[in-house]
Amino acid sequence: MRKRYDKAFKAKVALEALRGDKTVQELAALYEVHPNMVTLWKKQLLEGAEVLFEKPGKDTERHEMEQKQDELYKQIGKLQIENEFLKKSTNNYTGPNRRYRTGLSRIIDTRAMPNTGNNSSKLLLQGRRKGRR
Repeated sequence: MRKRYDKAFKAKVALEALRGDKTVQELAALYEVHPNMVTLWKKQLLEGAEVLFEKPGKDTERHEMEQKQDELYKQIGKLQIENEFLKKSTNNYTGPNRRYRTGLSRIIDTRAMPNTGNNSSKLLLQGRRKGRR
């Protein structure tokens, strides 16, 4: 069965280890814990000491900034998806398919024109087609 220690006990042992009056082995024997636990608690105390001197509102500010950042990243993602969608949808109307369709609609069948003997209209249309290509 694993033994659990409360925060106050851990802090007491870690502070005594920081003082350096007794060795880690002596503290472990005195409090009946493993020497590795004493070393671990001492290390945790040293790493977490800076939190004691932070301003109380700083943590909430950091949380708010993270939420704002997440919200902005979501918005960027939505805008990127919308932009890609719009690029694809406008290609359908302005891309090569539309030019192909509109090019076909302007082809005039000269066989349907009356043969009046005047070839000026046929020449005009042929020149027009050559200029477009």
